[in-house]
Amino acid sequence: MPMKANKIEPQSQTRKQKKDTPWILHIFNHKCFVTTIIGCYSCHWKIRQEKKFKHGQCCSLRERLFYPYLVISFCMSVLLVFVWVESSNEYNGFDWVIFIGTGLWFFWSIVLLSFLGILAAYTSLLLTLILLVIVICSFFFWILFTYWKDRWLTVGLSLQVFAPYIHLSSIAMMVILSWPLAFYLIHLEGEARIRRYQMTCNERKRNKRCNVLTKLRALQVAIGLPFFLILLCLYLLPLGNFSPCVQEKNKLAPKPDFFGHRGAPMLGPENTIMSFEKAVEHGAYGLESDVHISYDHVPFLMHDSDLRRTTNIKEVLPDASLTHPSLFDWDFLSTLNAGKWFSHAPIKPFFGMKPLSKADRERAGNQKIPKLTELLELAQKEKKFVIFDLNGPAPNHSLRALYVRHVVSIILDSQIEQHLIFWLPNFEREYVKKKAPGFQQVGRLLPVERLTKENITRINADYKNLFYNGMREYRAANISINLYLVNEPWLFSLAWCSRIPSVTTDNIQVLNEMTQPSYFMTPKYYLLVWILMDILSAVFIVAIFYFHWWKESKQEKFLKSTSIHTGTLFFAVTPSQ
Repeated sequence: MPMKANKIEPQSQTRKQKKDTPWILHIFNHKCFVTTIIGCYSCHWKIRQEKKFKHGQCCSLRERLFYPYLVISFCMSVLLVFVWVESSNEYNGFDWVIFIGTGLWFFWSIVLLSFLGILAAYTSLLLTLILLVIVICSFFFWILFTYWKDRWLTVGLSLQVFAPYIHLSSIAMMVILSWPLAFYLIHLEGEARIRRYQMTCNERKRNKRCNVLTKLRALQVAIGLPFFLILLCLYLLPLGNFSPCVQEKNKLAPKPDFFGHRGAPMLGPENTIMSFEKAVEHGAYGLESDVHISYDHVPFLMHDSDLRRTTNIKEVLPDASLTHPSLFDWDFLSTLNAGKWFSHAPIKPFFGMKPLSKADRERAGNQKIPKLTELLELAQKEKKFVIFDLNGPAPNHSLRALYVRHVVSIILDSQIEQHLIFWLPNFEREYVKKKAPGFQQVGRLLPVERLTKENITRINADYKNLFYNGMREYRAANISINLYLVNEPWLFSLAWCSRIPSVTTDNIQVLNEMTQPSYFMTPKYYLLVWILMDILSAVFIVAIFYFHWWKESKQEKFLKSTSIHTGTLFFAVTPSQ
């Protein structure tokens, strides 16, 4: 009886232990997974051989797919980025934070899908898990494309500039990935040869339903073929490269002119005389501003629909801080301070803005709201062009229906040369043409036919519209393009290489110092680097595969010689065991 009790007790403990074991351990060999993770970092794949296996060789081979899927997923993500660029634009080309973040998110989404597929291969949840991941990824893609549409266009534009560098970096990354891939493929090849050498006829018949050799070969093809196909695509990718910053120096267009966006808002408070004078000092071609009309019919410079951000109205008249600017008389508006928010701000208005000097800080703190006539006087004196957005007054304003004509009369009375005015407002354009024929009419991003019909030879467009075929139809129709708002050097370089005549910018002090586009290279130089990179990477990859093959052959010879001397068959210890 005691002996019987002793026999029953371990069985009951085993059942209880099995019952308390998490469900995932019943369907997933965690030791193989841990070995895979360790192998990713150390390339040590050996594990202790257990006496009994819960899963056969066929099933254990599936677990070894996780690491190769990492390599394949990364390669596919790189290739898909280039395919997307090639198919969406004539150029090969984020905001780098968004680009890197989106790429990593996309890459790990594929990895997660692959891992869940491997995990679910042991259960009936395969379809459910894959559908769940697809739904989650689709939801996030929908959010990105719906709410980040403009940012996605910035991604495409930045790829136009950085495509050659991403291409060369991708080839270097493929060389790095070839080391673990070669180790894995050669290891599978060696294991297949050893198993073929050790198998007897009876064993072949017994394993016919679960042919390990066939699965090893299939695994080699499934891992190696995508890698080499993607590598081949990267080798040939520059044949279709039309990056605008890859061109001959003698074909490079002149440097675009600058319109100071509300002056030079990184050097002085926006829409103040100090800001416009700073823009002139840094070589502005023209001055851009925004115009409101006071309650007593005085046009003045202000962008916002209230005075809170750029004046001290919350200190002077807090109850009226939300009132529309056109409902104040000029006598009151002229008393407001329009510079302390800039010079004494705890947080800089622009990222990376340099500190102001003591003199500029003091000057900025004393700025007032300027009249439109003050800007016109400065432009006439410095022979600078003026372009502005004209904001309509509040509905109960006395000039609600006539504000365009009033502003035109103010401009004409200022005696400024008419050709210095770039007329942007689209309201009552025919009246403006008749009253001031010398104004240069500037249109929006309208069809070429309409612009030609209205005799408009210049447009003001958002820089993101460069994503669509580089505005070729406008350039073909001899319509000059001004892009806004171009602040980054890489974006200005793209506009320069794309033959854009002028840009509106906040960062005039930096862009004005550029003597040539950033990331610019000639086709011959790119061709030389491309061929050299292809040759070197091919040599390195072949050397890596040869090294692993030599190392595996050496180990295989040692095992065979040991087997001959001892008369015992040794099986290679692999992650699947």
